[in-house]
Amino acid sequence: MFLNRTVSRPRLRLAAAAVALGLAAPAFAALKVGAKAPDFTTQATLAGQPFEFALASALKKGPVVLYFYPAAFTTGCTVEAHMFAEATAEFEALGATVIGVSKDDIETLNKFSVSECRNKFAVAADPGLKIAKSFDAKIPLVGYADRTSFVILPDSTISMVYSALSPDKHVANTLAAVKEWKTKQTP
Repeated sequence: MFLNRTVSRPRLRLAAAAVALGLAAPAFAALKVGAKAPDFTTQATLAGQPFEFALASALKKGPVVLYFYPAAFTTGCTVEAHMFAEATAEFEALGATVIGVSKDDIETLNKFSVSECRNKFAVAADPGLKIAKSFDAKIPLVGYADRTSFVILPDSTISMVYSALSPDKHVANTLAAVKEWKTKQTP
């Protein structure tokens, strides 16, 4: 199990700007490895078909890769969705469920799930950022979720946290954590 808290240059600039304006610097303090994941139920969509996603139900099937992203159809979020779509079969083979969460409404996510998620995995609506706040994955002073990925084990324990504005390593890091978990499950 590991924790990687990369603070990228845009985050450093955001922190510097906050300090320059006399505001508190952003904490970027996602829930830690070993913490219990807050349970939630929300509207989600897969392949343009809305449904209710419940974390507790998904965890009964295996680990959940929960990733927060700022907004559908933005450059980094599109890249990240494509990367998760390409890796979905690997996650499924390991017994894991992938779900992305953003502040977008369900109508926007219906389109995003088809085009950018390529009908491979679900995305969920968090318009008031209540879920992001419960995972400490909201960018302070900004109305968006931070780009943070979690691997949540079936007992609701967080086994991996990775936070970076760049989408480049989220899939590789979460996949490695799920593989590590799977290895420990096989006698």
